Amino acid sequence: MKVTSALVIASLASASAFLPSPTQQQTSASTNTALDASSRREWLSSAASVVALVGVPQLASAGSRPTYLVEPTDEFKANEAKAMEFKRAQLLVKKEFATVLDRLATEPNNEEALVNDLQELKLLVAKTGGLPLGIKKEDVFKVIRSKKAKGFWPTAVEYAYQKLISEISFQQSPNLEKDMGSPY
Repeated sequence: MKVTSALVIASLASASAFLPSPTQQQTSASTNTALDASSRREWLSSAASVVALVGVPQLASAGSRPTYLVEPTDEFKANEAKAMEFKRAQLLVKKEFATVLDRLATEPNNEEALVNDLQELKLLVAKTGGLPLGIKKEDVFKVIRSKKAKGFWPTAVEYAYQKLISEISFQQSPNLEKDMGSPY
């Protein structure tokens, strides 16, 4: 890249051949065309040498192409196994979240059952260090708010809901030190 930019600068410096010098401006029109023709020839020959120099490294590197692996390495296989294990674990946690959310949404109006479901969600959030892959915070809140909008929402249930919101915010916040544990 540095060689290419140096060559482009060199060709730009030779482009000044198109500009007439002060002595050339004073000459007659016939002499002026002869000088322009010779300076153009010089510039074209220097431009051709620049193109040749720029093109040579590219042609030389074209023969030495990188070879790609045919078989995956052991390190790659180990990383893929870790990724699959993580994905399986996240699917199990997501399944737990989904069953608790479904139970919360379909449960009859019982204060103790609603509080227990919200506390269970809070414990799952704390245990997993946040929400599992595939479940968004807004989706959880949408399910809970739809239950809240149906009418039966005592104070104890609201407290449990606010604690769940605080726990989710704590687990998703990058600014707090999680070694101390959740203050909620």
